[in-house]
Amino acid sequence: MKKLTVTVSIFVILTFYLHEIAYVSSSPLLHHAKQVHEEKDSTVRNLEQDEEHGGEVHCSRERSRAARKVIEQYLTPFVERENYHFSRNCRLHPENDIFRDQEEHKVFVDRHDWRCGYCRKIFHEEKFLDQHFDNRHSNLLNVTHDNCLADLCGALHCDAFMNSKSSRTKCYPAAAAKNRHLCESLADSCFPISKGPSASRLHELFMHQFCDAHTCSGKLKPFSRGGKEQSGFFRLAAGALILVLLPVFYLFLFLVQSDMKGRTQELRRISKARWKVKPS
Repeated sequence: MKKLTVTVSIFVILTFYLHEIAYVSSSPLLHHAKQVHEEKDSTVRNLEQDEEHGGEVHCSRERSRAARKVIEQYLTPFVERENYHFSRNCRLHPENDIFRDQEEHKVFVDRHDWRCGYCRKIFHEEKFLDQHFDNRHSNLLNVTHDNCLADLCGALHCDAFMNSKSSRTKCYPAAAAKNRHLCESLADSCFPISKGPSASRLHELFMHQFCDAHTCSGKLKPFSRGGKEQSGFFRLAAGALILVLLPVFYLFLFLVQSDMKGRTQELRRISKARWKVKPS
């Protein structure tokens, strides 16, 4: 009888404890705490995924830089001469460059040091600063529009500008036709002929400067109208030529004046000698 009573008592006690545990585990407070913990874990996982994939930019910084330099050297001088302003629909507009803001925050200290304009850190080479931008400041890139200049390299002859091996490979007519089509679309969108004389002149220049060279004939070369480098070189050469020829000109002028002065004195002596001769 005692054994039965003890067994029943133990069973009742265990049943009570199991009921309390089930009640506590199903209580709103514990459920809320568990939900908050799960939401926190989910948030942390999302942040980690954002950090892992948020900095991915599918645009070549090197080729974008080449395209930017081509525009600055072989197009911008003519655009400035015409006092022309790009529309935002033009993919050559400065604000349609994904790396533009970062490039403007590069500070060249000396031939060994580059400074980040955002956080003031110093790097010994430009490529290390580029890596720093990719790793630390990729959140500042504007990736909401089609603003990768590297995508325009085919139309702008970036390979020829960089003098890379790919510019000396076999020419494929299909690729040349594709690049010419892209080039012509840039000319039409950036310099609409209907916009006025300046746009019309720049449209023609853009076609000669970039589009006409997209052929496998090899007769036409890109940048046929020259650019900033050529004009600067010619001005420098003209200045040097003037500096060389100016002393020569003054020397020539001095010699001519000396010769004329000598002849004048000789004529005076002859005239005086004739006056002194007595008649016979």
